[in-house]
Amino acid sequence: MPPGKNSDARLIELFLDMIAAEQGAGKNTLDAYRSDLTDLSDFLGHAKSSFVAADTEVLRGYLADLDERGYKSTSVARKLSAFRHLFRFLLTERIRADDPAAILSGPKRGRGLPKVLSIADVDRLLQHAKDLIETPQANTQQRLRAARLYCLLEVLYATGLRVSELVSLPLSAARRDARMIVVRGKGNKERLVPLNESSKQAMAGYLAALDELRKEKASNASASKWLFPSFGESGHLTRQHFARELKELAGAAGLSPRLVSPHVLRHAFASHLLHNGADLRIVQALLGHTDISTTQIYTHVVEERLKSLVRDLHPLADKP
Repeated sequence: MPPGKNSDARLIELFLDMIAAEQGAGKNTLDAYRSDLTDLSDFLGHAKSSFVAADTEVLRGYLADLDERGYKSTSVARKLSAFRHLFRFLLTERIRADDPAAILSGPKRGRGLPKVLSIADVDRLLQHAKDLIETPQANTQQRLRAARLYCLLEVLYATGLRVSELVSLPLSAARRDARMIVVRGKGNKERLVPLNESSKQAMAGYLAALDELRKEKASNASASKWLFPSFGESGHLTRQHFARELKELAGAAGLSPRLVSPHVLRHAFASHLLHNGADLRIVQALLGHTDISTTQIYTHVVEERLKSLVRDLHPLADKP
């Protein structure tokens, strides 16, 4: 039997259709909303309630239940945000006459600063990755893997792409005359991202290694449409595979693998740009952030730079 008109399952699907259409939410965002709202629906079902019938007290009971189940404050805050959004939708659509989540407050939490590698740390990673390509005893397959990792690092640090955007770059991104690449990001939105000479050279070196392996194997197979092809279901390198290789590289370069990830390198890209005087709005555009408030987690970098400028350049800075 299909779900009723105002059943929780039906309302979840209507809500997801709305945020997909109006906000351009991607698959991962939709899956996260579905998971959070289904969890709330299960709790309400045991409490003999539903999205249409729930009041503020039963929602407070749900937040308390999350705490008892050991959820971190960040996860509780995310779930609260999800069902606040849902109940505003139900009010707007006149499925409910009130919003029982409007007065709820989530757990207090400070917004942590992103982990950032120093410029010296990034240089160390890049140099170690480059050295691996030139290892004398490496065979063609090993050189290709090393060239791919070096290329991934150079492009990531040059562009600040999300890891999902990086691994799914098309082969056309490696054109020799390309100064910019078109990146398809969250919500299927496109943006232009500039390339520097180091990233273009790394891509050229990687493609040369790829061609060398094909010639060695005498393969006539047509080239993949992806810059980083794989035999997996997606057709390109997975985020998880790149993250594992990056952590291995970090350990070999003498850095803590725990502190190094593709996302940390994205943070390094943004922080190092701001530290060197880039405008916050430019960094927002390069990162593909829809809202400037998301980019503002990096303002601590700007604040530190301003303090150092005053300390170093103000004529009275060193005087009592």
